[in-house]
Amino acid sequence: MGDTGPAGAETERKLAAALAELVDAEHVPAESHFFTDLGANSLVMAQFCARLRKDPDLPSPSMRDIYRHPTIRSLTAALAPAAAVADVTTVAPGTVVPAVVPAEATLTASPASPVSPATDAAVPSAPAPAARAGAWSHRLCGAFQLLVFLGYSLVSGFVTARGYEWIATGSGALDIYVRSLLFGSLGFLALCAFPVMAKWLLVGRWKPGEFPVWGMAYLRFWLVKVLLHANPMVLLAGTPLYVLYLRALGARIGKGVTILSHSVPVCTDLVTIGAGTVIRKDSFFLCYRVHAGRVQTGRVTLGRDVFIGEKTVLDIGTSMGDGAQLGHASALHSGQAVPAGERWHGSPAEPTRVDYVRVPPARCGTGRRTWFGTVTLLQLLFVYVPLAVGGMYMVFTEVPAVGKRLDPETAVLTRGELVPDALAVSLVLFFGFVVLGLVVLCTVPRLLSLPVRPDRVYPLYGLHYTLHRAAARMTNVKFFAWLFGDSSYIVHYLRGLGYDLSRVEQTGSNFGTEVQHETPFLVSVGSGTMVADGLSLINADYSSTSFRVSRVSIGPRNFLGNNIAYPSGGRTGENCLLATKVMVPLDGELREGVGLLGSPCFEIPRSVDRDARFDHLRTGRELSRHLAAKNRYNLRSMACMLFVRWLHVFALTLFALATTDLYGVAGHVVIGLYLALTLLFSTAYYVVVERFLTRFRPLRPQLCSIYDPVFWRQERLWKVPDHYLNIFNGTPFKSLVWRLLGVRIGRRVFDDGCYITERTLAAIGDDCTLNAGCKVQCHSQEDGTFKSDVITLGAGCTLGVGAHVHYGVTLGEGAVLAADSFLMKGEEVPPYARWGGNPAVDMPGTSGPSPGPDGAVQTTDAAAAATS
Repeated sequence: MGDTGPAGAETERKLAAALAELVDAEHVPAESHFFTDLGANSLVMAQFCARLRKDPDLPSPSMRDIYRHPTIRSLTAALAPAAAVADVTTVAPGTVVPAVVPAEATLTASPASPVSPATDAAVPSAPAPAARAGAWSHRLCGAFQLLVFLGYSLVSGFVTARGYEWIATGSGALDIYVRSLLFGSLGFLALCAFPVMAKWLLVGRWKPGEFPVWGMAYLRFWLVKVLLHANPMVLLAGTPLYVLYLRALGARIGKGVTILSHSVPVCTDLVTIGAGTVIRKDSFFLCYRVHAGRVQTGRVTLGRDVFIGEKTVLDIGTSMGDGAQLGHASALHSGQAVPAGERWHGSPAEPTRVDYVRVPPARCGTGRRTWFGTVTLLQLLFVYVPLAVGGMYMVFTEVPAVGKRLDPETAVLTRGELVPDALAVSLVLFFGFVVLGLVVLCTVPRLLSLPVRPDRVYPLYGLHYTLHRAAARMTNVKFFAWLFGDSSYIVHYLRGLGYDLSRVEQTGSNFGTEVQHETPFLVSVGSGTMVADGLSLINADYSSTSFRVSRVSIGPRNFLGNNIAYPSGGRTGENCLLATKVMVPLDGELREGVGLLGSPCFEIPRSVDRDARFDHLRTGRELSRHLAAKNRYNLRSMACMLFVRWLHVFALTLFALATTDLYGVAGHVVIGLYLALTLLFSTAYYVVVERFLTRFRPLRPQLCSIYDPVFWRQERLWKVPDHYLNIFNGTPFKSLVWRLLGVRIGRRVFDDGCYITERTLAAIGDDCTLNAGCKVQCHSQEDGTFKSDVITLGAGCTLGVGAHVHYGVTLGEGAVLAADSFLMKGEEVPPYARWGGNPAVDMPGTSGPSPGPDGAVQTTDAAAAATS
């Protein structure tokens, strides 16, 4: 039994017995490798860890421990120090005994949140229940939110109608342009200014604190948040105008700050950003979170010259000192503080030597920023806004199907032509967009990108920056990736955009429906590589004054899981598996023939026996036969989804023409009602489409090849549009829509922006809290194998901002998953436990920061940010 002693030998025996039951073996040798010798996989080992956690006499390993110590003997030896410290010595009542924790004992504790192993063995108990809003508050809140939406729709309809009537009285093209300019510019400025005024009137200055959801304080919070998200200034992220907008909302932001993220901080008075800081896209710094049914607000403080990477989360009560860096796919949990000059990465973040500022500075002063902001504003007011408003007027007057209905003399005569007119208009609009859109996307961005040379440093806010942003915005249109994704045809589409896919082998699922990039002309993907949804290719580096585009190369025979940010210079080569939410390494040796998991990442086996059982379908004649069948099915799915989207456009066009018919009778009210009817119809329409595709039956857990028709039907289901769900975030109606889609969801669930992939495989208990950006993913695809299973969230669970839950997971009642955490497949979280990290582990000593005297969340090393 080695050198572990009698206690270690007994632990080895118990661990081996527990694993033997799961791998269906009579005996498990202590030196047998979990994956290569016993044929286990991550799901089996997650069940093994869950089983051990239920026995208080056994150590509790994490999945990181399993991969680092992949035999019974090595695992027992690694966990022995923690088990020894967990033995609590009997002392007199009231005596405090300090726990001495060896370095080896902290296998699963993050550097920023040290956890005493003496508490690991303790069974979490139910905390004192916090005050929650009752059923009547829940209903009244929903009623108020509905009235707000209806009132906003009516006001919008009234203003739109009066503006159209005023423009229509113009004579000549110049007069029409001037009226469109005045009406459109005033409307744009009003839309920008109204949320700012509403914030100051309804809230004043945000302060650290907390309040229950569904109450009066929450209603003010929700109204401000909705107005901020609907503000057109959000589209100007990446320009100096966006920084000015946040300052107007109360944020303390220094000179030369560049914010590329469209995620708007709601509690802006709690944001402090020092001069010269850059924040990359897809970063969350909301200054609030929702925990156990209560909104908690707290500060986010960034010093001078800070760098925040892509796909990051800054929880409340976090800070970074001057010159600090936070890498891509990383997070600061509440209470974490990065000292000045240090570089951290991971979730939760820990120190690193990697320099994430990979582009030298350039000359970009206040004058350049002022000029760029001024030109941008003038373009909006004098070009884009008048064109949009005037173009709408031209549609109303020049298109016969619309113009004749606005003419009182012909309106009555044309009501019999309502359906044919709607049919003609919708066909031209929808399929004209598809055809012309493809032509434009394959030509115009190439011309725009010609002046922007690879590996050359350019200053921000100049011609090259403008051309780069325009090409990136055009080529990241989601419609065509949605249409061609999850099929062989996505390869041709991405090639048309500019991807180098000359060596790609068709698998039928080379890319998912969600892929984004900085520039499509500097992307290379090797042969046999497959990519799941959520890939972000970071082939542009930014500082606060400069940017540079460079090539991203993904090697051959790789598999990339969901929600990955892949930067240029990523140190992965041939035949790698990059797990969901993995942080791609930028240092060290080139990884080949391995899997990578976690943030920061560590190596795992490239594949296991269960995932290789369908490999015979991926080569030779079997591949050709099954790929041809899949292509035919995917082609039918694309045609079906195009028809579904067109039918939706046809219905909205029909409603619009009917609205113009009724405009002379009902006046401005009918336009406001049209907006409300559009949302109601769109929701009901796509709910019925999705349930029809599932034959109104729940999905079943699957383990199959991607060349199985069962998987093809699943791909078709993923194409059903669901963007309308975001409108219901933070309202009781979101739970109602989830229930209509098949989610087994309880009462008073608060959903601030969660996404559920397979609705009928998810079960969510009463009073759960789902934060912005979290994801409940009931499936996984690894190479040619598709797997799905049920996810169960017990009553009162909380998923943090950006948290990701994989399939086959169970969270016990009252459990908490921290921000940006990744809960791996098959995990079982005990009731009232707090887990966090990527991959998530038990974090019992980090229940959250406690408020200070002023209600501010206390940090471990707060750094003052200079904003001068």
